[in-house]
Amino acid sequence: MTVEALKNPIFGEVLRDSDLAVLDGMPLCWSYKLLHGFMPDRIAGRHLMHALIKDAVINNRSIYFFGSTPEKLIKAEQFLLKNYPGLHIAGMISPPFRSLSEEENISYAKQINDSGASLVFVALGCPKQEIWMHHMKSEINATMLGIGIALEVLTEQQVSTPVWMERAGLEWFFRLLKEPKRLFKRYLYTNTYFIFILLRTIIQKLVKFK
Repeated sequence: MTVEALKNPIFGEVLRDSDLAVLDGMPLCWSYKLLHGFMPDRIAGRHLMHALIKDAVINNRSIYFFGSTPEKLIKAEQFLLKNYPGLHIAGMISPPFRSLSEEENISYAKQINDSGASLVFVALGCPKQEIWMHHMKSEINATMLGIGIALEVLTEQQVSTPVWMERAGLEWFFRLLKEPKRLFKRYLYTNTYFIFILLRTIIQKLVKFK
């Protein structure tokens, strides 16, 4: 996601215009410490989802899901209603896996607004979900949060990364072991490019302060 923002200025602006952006990965936290001198908290997507869903139950707020597949949404609904008693799921939409027309977006926004949901979890994957939320910001009367595959991990449809690997910054490696064919080229490029940009930024800072 960071590399996408660096390579795509439009996507970078989308992220900068968001109300909240958290560091979902130890390598990002370490990089931040190298550049700014202090260690920020890592906020994993599924942990943030868990906290927000618990808060929704306590404060009687309804939630909505936009994205993923119908099968995964049904399984997620069953898991959440079982494990979060009192949770109100206002609705779920699994849009087609293509670009949505403006008419479709308006229709989806109306469904979400009519449901009375106060929080919408958007699971379209990066960068599609961030761009969609940016585009729909003025149309949807609820807080939107991009979650990627966090819904599947939280609802145990995907195996979560072992805690020790998370702390060691190896979550990406765990995912690579699970899906080597799909992720090998992506990680080879993005990880290498990220390290290059990080080193370049550190050198620039050192030269600046000399």
